[in-house]
Amino acid sequence: MRRKIVSTWGVSSYFGWGVYGLNLALAWANDPDVELVCAAGIRRQDIALDAIRLGSLSRAIDQSAKLRAQLAQMTGAVTVHTPMLSGLNADLRPWSAAKNLALTGTPSVGVTFFETALHSPEAIESASRLPLILTGSTWNERVLRAYGLTNVRTVLQGVDPLLFHPAPPVPRADGRFRVFSGGKLELRKGQDLVVAAFRKFADRRPDAVLVAAWHSPWPQFARGVEKSNLTAPVVFGADGRLDPAGWAAANGLRPEQFIDAGQTPNALMPQLLRQIDVALFPNRCEGGTNLVAMECMACGVPTILSANTGHLDLIEEDNCFALTRQEPVTFEPAAAAYGETPGWGESDVDEAVELLERAYRDREDARRRGARGAATLSRYPWSRTASEVKAAVLEVCAAQGL
Repeated sequence: MRRKIVSTWGVSSYFGWGVYGLNLALAWANDPDVELVCAAGIRRQDIALDAIRLGSLSRAIDQSAKLRAQLAQMTGAVTVHTPMLSGLNADLRPWSAAKNLALTGTPSVGVTFFETALHSPEAIESASRLPLILTGSTWNERVLRAYGLTNVRTVLQGVDPLLFHPAPPVPRADGRFRVFSGGKLELRKGQDLVVAAFRKFADRRPDAVLVAAWHSPWPQFARGVEKSNLTAPVVFGADGRLDPAGWAAANGLRPEQFIDAGQTPNALMPQLLRQIDVALFPNRCEGGTNLVAMECMACGVPTILSANTGHLDLIEEDNCFALTRQEPVTFEPAAAAYGETPGWGESDVDEAVELLERAYRDREDARRRGARGAATLSRYPWSRTASEVKAAVLEVCAAQGL
């Protein structure tokens, strides 16, 4: 009999946690031992997949709908008598999977990607009572162990090799040099650094164009980039949504120097990435390994990575361009926006420009690095992530005699 494993976060093609849940569901759809049930439910309209793979999720969608309906009738502390993957927030507190519910599994295994200092001794003590916490990076694991937690294991995110793999580039005739920046617009992701570096680079290379995939369901976080004072204030449309092209223009980029990729579903990203010459990720912090950067590398895109936090799990010899000039993030507004940020790294804008220049001048070296990056990421399919999560949960169940 297959064992249900409940997750407390959503399933989606449009944001990181959702992509994580989606790929667990896909990997376990035909697994003989386990299947994923999402306490938050699974909506077909949140998933951009081909009909066959979407069809493989029918049971998970139905089972999730039944559980969600049951939980909707309950309040207070509720225990589900099945293993549960409990998403933990930035302070190691469990997310609420349903309104007015404190959900516990039998057992509960924590899953966390965090970026800031932990301030609650009570939350740390509560986390220490979990049989296991799965983290998204060795940096996260190291931080948790520094707080005295020993019930910790790193399981890296993955990529979908059916989608993200080297392939012939999409033919193009415009001759432009395309720089990609991806991830929701926020201070932590460092798009202010991207814009500052690209502006300098484009002054030297007028054929350069910045391709941005910055949209997210949480546009309110975008204003955080203003705290670095590197760029103009973020621009929003009349509907309250982010206006990336408007922000690019406010920072001196001409219309022909900027392309807004919009809210591209995960399954369509490979088509976009195969038209890119180099990707730039000067992120200040990643609690995981940065899913968008992983997907760029998996497609063979030469990638520039800040050498800090979760990115360190991706960086190997000559498999990318590394931003090694890392300084502490010391400007005071960062703490106001995120809380204390030990371990964050401030990349050097001039070094980013230098690496963009290297990728521009020596296309063959860039291609070699892209190929090595793809070889690195070929070791991290989502099937591996799902297998490691499954093994961890079943190991805890066996240890507890469940």
